[in-house]
Amino acid sequence: MTHMDKLLARKIYLYLGALFITSLVVSNLIFQKFFYWHPFGDVTLFGAPLFEISVGILPYPVTFLITDLISEIFGKKKANQIVVAGIFASVFSLTIVYTANAVPATVWSPVQDDLFTSVFGNTIVAVFASMMAYLLAQFVDIQLYHFWKNLTKGKYLWLRNNFSTFSSQLIDTFTVVLLLCSFGEIPWDKFVGLVISGFIFKIIIAFLDTPFLYLFVYILRKRFKLALGQEIDLDA
Repeated sequence: MTHMDKLLARKIYLYLGALFITSLVVSNLIFQKFFYWHPFGDVTLFGAPLFEISVGILPYPVTFLITDLISEIFGKKKANQIVVAGIFASVFSLTIVYTANAVPATVWSPVQDDLFTSVFGNTIVAVFASMMAYLLAQFVDIQLYHFWKNLTKGKYLWLRNNFSTFSSQLIDTFTVVLLLCSFGEIPWDKFVGLVISGFIFKIIIAFLDTPFLYLFVYILRKRFKLALGQEIDLDA
């Protein structure tokens, strides 16, 4: 690989990392708004309507697509580094939100303390819950991705993409809803329904993002002349 190719590869990794961290932080900040999507009518699962879920779920699947892409092209080590960077960014954003919520608003402030606290005050709990779930789920996703990659000798990209994401998304959904219910943010009678609804929604998104993973992997393999299963070593 030429020097210019290595610089380009590092730039792509940087941009993927930026998208990953942005998606993660934004999902933690907007989680309190819930939306509905009723493609099957008014279906209820264990007291929770199907696909009435937090908007925080919208950018979150992007993080799993990006870690799978980084795992495929740049390797397991670089994928884990992005996960650690995401945790740092989440803690830092949590600190900023906590500080902003603590300082008093002026009398002429367009957003007063009660409104700011209502929108962002619970973010501390949400980010903590999300970080715990995210930390566990992302590392599971990366481990399983490379397990299937090694087992299939680099073949069947769709298999490792979906199988790793299904397992990690189940862990993520279960953990974050469990913690939010434990902190009193969501009533317990909606626990099972929200877990099932959120997991089904994420499975649908995982299926939909598979063609995009194939496309991006194809483009990067062709650009850097990578063989099947070959990875770019950015540390070399």
